[in-house]
Order: sequence, then C-alpha cells, then structure tokens
Amino acid sequence: MNDTNIEALLQRIEQLNRIGIALSAERDIHRVLEMIVVEAKSIVGAEGGSLYRMLPETRELRLEIMRNKALGLATGGTTGEPVPFGPIPLFEPDGSPNKRNVVTSAVHEDRAINIRDAYADDHFDFSGTRAFDAQTGYCSRSFLTIPMRNHEHDIIGVLQLINTRDPQTGEIGAFSLQDQRLAESLASQAAVALTNRGLIDELKRLFDALVKLIATAIDEKSPHTGGHCKRVPALTMMLADAAHRTQDGPLREFALSDEDRYQLEVAGWLHDCGKITTPEHIMDKSTKLETIFDRIELVDTRFAVLKREEELARVREELEALRAGRAVDAEALDAACRSRLAALDEQRAFVHRCNVGGESMAEADRARVRTIAEQHWRDADGHAQPLLSEAEAENLSIPKGTLTSEEREIVNQHIVSTIKMLESLPFPKHLKNVPEYAAGHHERVDGKGYPRGLTGEQMSVPARVMAIADVFEALTDGGRPYKDGMPLSRALAILGEMKMDRHIDPDLFDVFVKEEVYLDYARAYLNPSQIDDIDPLTIPGFPS
Repeated sequence: MNDTNIEALLQRIEQLNRIGIALSAERDIHRVLEMIVVEAKSIVGAEGGSLYRMLPETRELRLEIMRNKALGLATGGTTGEPVPFGPIPLFEPDGSPNKRNVVTSAVHEDRAINIRDAYADDHFDFSGTRAFDAQTGYCSRSFLTIPMRNHEHDIIGVLQLINTRDPQTGEIGAFSLQDQRLAESLASQAAVALTNRGLIDELKRLFDALVKLIATAIDEKSPHTGGHCKRVPALTMMLADAAHRTQDGPLREFALSDEDRYQLEVAGWLHDCGKITTPEHIMDKSTKLETIFDRIELVDTRFAVLKREEELARVREELEALRAGRAVDAEALDAACRSRLAALDEQRAFVHRCNVGGESMAEADRARVRTIAEQHWRDADGHAQPLLSEAEAENLSIPKGTLTSEEREIVNQHIVSTIKMLESLPFPKHLKNVPEYAAGHHERVDGKGYPRGLTGEQMSVPARVMAIADVFEALTDGGRPYKDGMPLSRALAILGEMKMDRHIDPDLFDVFVKEEVYLDYARAYLNPSQIDDIDPLTIPGFPS
C-alpha cells in the first residue's frame, strides 16, 4: 500500500471517528437514522443507502430510511416522506427462515453480504430491485448489506449500501474489502448509538410516566383538588411559551430551549409532590368542623338536646303552676317556647353557615360564634357542657377557607417537603433546575412568600411563571370545598390586585393578559359558564 492509499485510509478512519462522536451526541432518533445512512454512503462512496430496523415482536425488518443521490430520493426520517415499501418478514409462512432476500439473509446468517453485481447473482431474489430499476431507469448493481449488532451482540437492524462509483471514471464498481470493514465498523458504532438512544428514550418515557403517576396520586388523594397537578403544568407552559414569544419589554431576552421547556414541564408536574406527606384529613377538610367526620353532626345533637330541654321546661312550668293552684296561660307558654326554639333553630342555622368556608368572615360573625359557644347543654350524666368546645369555636371562626392557622401551616409545609424530596433526587444535568422551578410557586416577588422568602430578583423567570399558574388555577378551580370556580373576570381582577401588591411578577402578568393566556387555558380546562366578557383595561394593574 503506497503513501497515498495509507493517507486516504487514515482520513477515512478519522472520518469514522468523527461519525461515531456525532452519532453519540445526536438526541433525535430520526436524525440518528439519517446520519447512519448519509455517513455510511460518504465513507464508502456509495450512491444509495437504506436502513432497516428489526421488529422482534412481528419478526420483520422495517425499512426506515432510503437515500439515493442519483435519483434525488429521500424518504423516511425527518423528511416527512413515508417509505413506499412495507416490512420484510424474517420467516416464511411455514416458519422456516426467509433467505430469499439479501437483508433477511444477513440477519439469519449474521454476516455482511457483499454482492458485486445483483444482475448476475442467482442466490437472492432481486426481482423487486429489477422492477424498481425498470420503472426508474436506474441500475442497482453492487450491494453491501451489513447486520447492525448492539453491545450485547443482538442484531437490531440492517444497513444496505448500493453502487459504489469510481471517483475518477464514475463507473459502478464492487465494494472493496476495505469498504466493507469500514462500513462494518460504522454499523457497529451506529448500532450502539441507536441502542443507547433507544435506552435513553425508554428511560425518559419511564421517568415521565413516574412523574405523572406521582402527580395523579396526589390529585386523587383529595377529591377537592383533583386535577390541580395536571392543570398547573399545562398553564405554566402556556404562559412560559407566551413569554418566550415576547419581543419587547423586560422579557424580550427570555428564551426557552427544548431542554428548558422539558425542565419546566417536569417541575410543573412535581411542584406539589410534597403533598404526599400532608395528612388526608387536612387536605380533604371541606368544612371547618371536619376531621375524620364533620363534627357539625355533634353540634346538631346538642342543639336537639337544648330544644328538648326547652320543650320539657315548658311542660314543667305548666305542671308546677297547676300544682300550686295558679292559673295557666297555655298560649303564652307555647308562644314563649316557640320563640326559644326558633332562636335555637336560627343559631343552629348560623353555625351551619359558619361551618362552610368562604373568602372572608365578618368580625361580628366571629364574635357571635364565641357568644353561642358560651351557652350550655347537659350531657348524659347531667353535667353542664359548653355548647361549642374551644376547638369547635376556633374552627368555626376561621376567617378564610376551612383550615385553622395550625392546619394551614401543615399544608404550607408541603412545599418544604417538596424541596427536600426534589433536592434529594440525583437529577441529571438537563433537569438540574427542576427543584428551583418547583420550589418557587409559593414565593412572592416582594419577598413575603414561603418557604424561603425569595424576592423576584432571586427567582428565575420559570419559577415566577409557575407562581402565577398555581394561583390562577386555584382561583378558577371549581372543585374547592369552600368556593365555586371564579369567572375569568373575577380571577383576573384578583390576580391584578396581587400584581399591584407585588405578590406576583408584574411583567409576566402583563404577558398573561396581553397574550390572552387566561383565555386559552379557560377554553381548554374551565367550565364554559366561567368564561365571561373581559375588558383588559378594567383589570387592576393592567397595563403597567
């Protein structure tokens, strides 16, 4: 071998190394397939190339990629053009190996097959190839067919190259032994790259499924917040994409790569994973007196006892008067009794109303709860007991929602648990921001949020996006125990007030309104009755 040939071989080996590195770096499976064919054609000077994938479940070879420079043919892969040929069975109908086709024979015999002239070959069925040539005017003469083995020596596909041409004369020639060795090396590298890409994709699918499984489990843990962990990532991505499209203003430089989008979506699905540690009786507390069951039933029993005591007191009063020989005004006694019973019924109805959580509770109502609590009833042993226990009075006086301050602190602890859980996971580099994004959904831009009291400057844009998504989903969710889902106008008004109070990011809020992210979300996830007319100029704080 002369110096020129040695130099050419070294260049081809260097090219092979570059191809191997490129194959390992490519993430898109379709581009990997294309790269295998294109680079294989280049390294051996082939005019055409095809790649078949093994389908173990159907025992077939499926043609994935076809490229032919002379014919201007490019199908499969990223072209969007379907391959015009169906799969080739590896076995005959009687179960015997199909060795009629060169590609299936390469699999069954586990060897490269180098054919100098398909038109002179009588070992394989090239009738389809000849029909193709007759139709196109092409001449498919020399074939190099190589099985692709992965690191476990399993054949996962077949690479086929067609027509190597002499660079000087342009004549179709046979693939040399050197060509075959280089193509076999490339096929081996390609098989490993394909296997690795497949394993990575499988792990990603498994990871995504586990993430959504956790979110679904949390949603199903409470019937009142069901769907929250699914809707928040959807709204998060809608707002993030809108911010990405922004060409002016403070967010004009914000951009999301595919990797950034994936991180944010994962964070959205996992933002409430810490709720898995929150006691169910608190998550499911639909009324103020609910624990294992709604204690309003016990309060009802006490009111019933008080009413019975009033009725008995009326009878005793009449009997005592008769025994003493006094005149009895039955109608007056009945009227007084009815008045006391009506007062008890009204008090009971008031307590029932207080038991339902709301957006606010008047101080006068809270004071009345304490007054009612000071009344007494007698238990089965005749002992006087307060009509409402201290804990019951405290719960009924909750000013907003259904949770006491202690219970709300337990719920708020879920974000601390979320941070601990996510920061304990060995996230790979492309997911390293998931804990930070997920942890920010209860922070405020004025630094008064929790658990870390971060300011807007200390939070990333994706974390601030998630904070808005979490609030807006909660405002419009119709499944909460103490409120119906708000109409859009009311939810946007509250969100606008939160902007002015520096609770949420003002620039993202403007994008949320200007790009009508709220409307896209509403059409996809809200009850149509919640979608009312919106005049952006009436929304507090908009525009800035």
